[in-house]
Amino acid sequence: MTETSLDELGPVDFLIVEFPAGAQNFTGEMAAELVRLVKAGVVRLIDVLILTKNADGSVDVVELDEIDDLGPLQEIEAELADLLAEEDIENLAAAMDPGSVAGVLVYENVWAAPFASAARRAGGQLTANGRIPIQAIIASLEADAELEQALETITSLEKEGV
Repeated sequence: MTETSLDELGPVDFLIVEFPAGAQNFTGEMAAELVRLVKAGVVRLIDVLILTKNADGSVDVVELDEIDDLGPLQEIEAELADLLAEEDIENLAAAMDPGSVAGVLVYENVWAAPFASAARRAGGQLTANGRIPIQAIIASLEADAELEQALETITSLEKEGV
């Protein structure tokens, strides 16, 4: 990357999607959605790995350029850089369960690049970020609904004099 392109770079994130043993139903839908996001300019892929954790704890690592039939990913494979080091891969694989397969994506949030550049020009720097898993949001909303239902029941009982 040139110095100018670094100034214009959006936030770079990574994510790991793990598929437990027996729950690996790869239909190509994820690849198609990823290509759609890249083509729409929402994200720019920097690195993609596929990790397989064997029953003995060993890990097989596959880069996209090692796969013969990439399907829709063929369009974006040539643009990828090898960003993750062996130590990064070991740390990511340590959290995986034996028998599972994980996709690791490193991507630039292209949509946020103008804001990130403006923040840097203003002297700002990212000090923290995070992600709330959708499962946690659903659990929170369900807990709120249960609490609301319990409060309605208590109010109803109080009105009845119980």
